[in-house]
Amino acid sequence: MSSDPADPSEPTSPEGQALQPRRFMHLRWDLDKTYLRTEFDSVKDLIRTFRQKAEDKIAVAGASALLRALLDPRERSHRRVTFISGSPRQMRKVLTAKLALDGVEPDMFILKPNLENLLRGRFRAIRGQVGYKLKALLLSHMAAEHVDEYLFGDDAEQDAFIYSVYADILAGRVDAVALAAILSTCKVYRGDIDEIMAYHRQLFGSGEVVRRIFIHLERRSPLDRFAAYGARIVAIYNYFQGAAVLFEAGALEPRGLLAVTAAMELEGYTPERLANSLQDLMRRGVLHFGTIERMSRELAAAESTMGRPVPRFLHAFEDAIGSLENLQRPGPAWEAEINYLGIYHEARFRRQQHRFLGIRLLD
Repeated sequence: MSSDPADPSEPTSPEGQALQPRRFMHLRWDLDKTYLRTEFDSVKDLIRTFRQKAEDKIAVAGASALLRALLDPRERSHRRVTFISGSPRQMRKVLTAKLALDGVEPDMFILKPNLENLLRGRFRAIRGQVGYKLKALLLSHMAAEHVDEYLFGDDAEQDAFIYSVYADILAGRVDAVALAAILSTCKVYRGDIDEIMAYHRQLFGSGEVVRRIFIHLERRSPLDRFAAYGARIVAIYNYFQGAAVLFEAGALEPRGLLAVTAAMELEGYTPERLANSLQDLMRRGVLHFGTIERMSRELAAAESTMGRPVPRFLHAFEDAIGSLENLQRPGPAWEAEINYLGIYHEARFRRQQHRFLGIRLLD
């Protein structure tokens, strides 16, 4: 019995089979300690960072190469990148110039109104991130029928918490009552709560849009700190690990993986060190053995077409994973319900208190 013909209203292949609509990819990046090596743990650090020129700012190893690969010109019409940074708006010119030097042009660049917060006496908002970043994420959400979001943050602040709440709002798991409790507990200002709740009414239940959340372990936080969030969050020690996970997901092409590998080598990463990074992901059940085999094949093929030497890396990868073929661990579960209030209260016991302009603030 023949199958039903494709709907004539849908795009079709030459063979007459209905094609899947092209998916948009929305990349959300934090800036400090995620994309840029930045120090802001003291007023002196903040002043030095503010005075830096674009050419003085240094990207985290592999970050710019990964982002450029994900924004491949051949796919750029279906890809979008939004930077959401806690840096003050007064730094827009120098930060935009730095990204331009790296060959990155953001579609949207959101910076924090710290001067406005200071003048209005909103001192908690100067250091706090939950209200600011959650509102920015909801504001810049890409309303497309077919969209995958990949979020990049770090462990220096509350990115894992904020990104996960955002993802669960879209997925329909954090309802209005739960969100109001979270925002109140996080001491978000009333005006910001009202705005966030308005966005919640518009976007709640949009779908399982956020595919992965990558947390760069700039402070080398223990991995078990992220266990409660489930498999959606992937803690990474370097961006080669992020590239490998994206490659497995089909979000990164082999040529992009090769570009990140080459960039990491320029930053001093040896084949053995990168191989150990893959081994770490396998031990955690994040990356599968078959993916490493496919990586080796694809890298070898990319070498022949792009003329970049990779044999040393291939041999190191094969040596590192050879003993792990039978030791593949099951990956973490995709948590359906996350206890955000419990996570927040637990984090308060670990979090240090800071001083900014003589005011004690909770990071």
